[in-house]
Amino acid sequence: MTLREEFEQREHDIFSPFAAFSDQSLGRDYSEEPCDLRPVYQRDRDRILHSKAFRRLKGKTQVFLAPEGDHYRTRLTHTLEVSQNARTIAKALRLNEDLAEAIALGHDLGHTPFGHAGERMLDRICSDGFHHQRQSVRVVERLEKNGKGLNLTKEVRDGILNHSTSGSPSTLEGKIVRLCDKIAYVNSDIDDAIRGRIIRETDLPAGCVQVLGATLRERLNTLIHDIVINSMGKEDIIMSDEKYEALLHLRRYMFANVYVNSVAKAEEGKAERMIGQLFEYYVKHMEELPEEYTRMIWEQGETVERVVCDYIAGMTDRYAVSTYQSLMIPKTWRVY
Repeated sequence: MTLREEFEQREHDIFSPFAAFSDQSLGRDYSEEPCDLRPVYQRDRDRILHSKAFRRLKGKTQVFLAPEGDHYRTRLTHTLEVSQNARTIAKALRLNEDLAEAIALGHDLGHTPFGHAGERMLDRICSDGFHHQRQSVRVVERLEKNGKGLNLTKEVRDGILNHSTSGSPSTLEGKIVRLCDKIAYVNSDIDDAIRGRIIRETDLPAGCVQVLGATLRERLNTLIHDIVINSMGKEDIIMSDEKYEALLHLRRYMFANVYVNSVAKAEEGKAERMIGQLFEYYVKHMEELPEEYTRMIWEQGETVERVVCDYIAGMTDRYAVSTYQSLMIPKTWRVY
């Protein structure tokens, strides 16, 4: 018996009957020899962690564009916070931590530069739309490893696709990530907004503070405990009505006071226009795309718009700016 098989047997000894067991996965699109050390979801987690798209998350906006300070969240630190919260809940409920972590680490791989500002613009100008959760699946299925993809299990891809509010994951581990994503971004965005002096801790709605707590630590502790307590022994991941409504109230408060705040979001219009102009440029000059992207057009029948979306969505904030400057800003001419 290999170590992997021992781990798989241990899952059946320890996990809840509602867990996604590694040896019962629906599998991958392309069959592979099993690893002798790692169950399938742990293997998926490792593939995502070592992907180029994952590394690029460190250079992508979470909420605030190009903030001056080292402690504001990026898309990468948000992803790690979602992953940690998801593992904590999965472990407490005796579910599959590896699956929860793999979904969490991969859920935002398709996000654009400049956060939701970039996503809004691509969705507006691309004829077949753009949604980061679908793009995240496209990254792991089509774009990574020079078009070969990561060949992840169906459960991981399902969790990535359905991590947004409107999604309906097929596994409990996917449902954990869906809630943890909202918990992480609402609370970390509050923390960043306080750090940026956009709001004060005392500005938060009194009812939410009373239910969830006054500090980041207290709110996370309350919400995570609430999920564990209300989901224990059930074939679902749920929160109490009181705590969930308080979380939604905080989210509404953030939209009203931070996400559309004129000071915090003043540069988003510029970012959207830049993304739009990059899109228009590459649609007209697709021959200037890297070869791996043009090959998708000529050999795989992908549309020009979709491939241009792929290229732009993969950019970091800094790379998008430098590319825009190179293409759109005249260079100084000098005689030596």
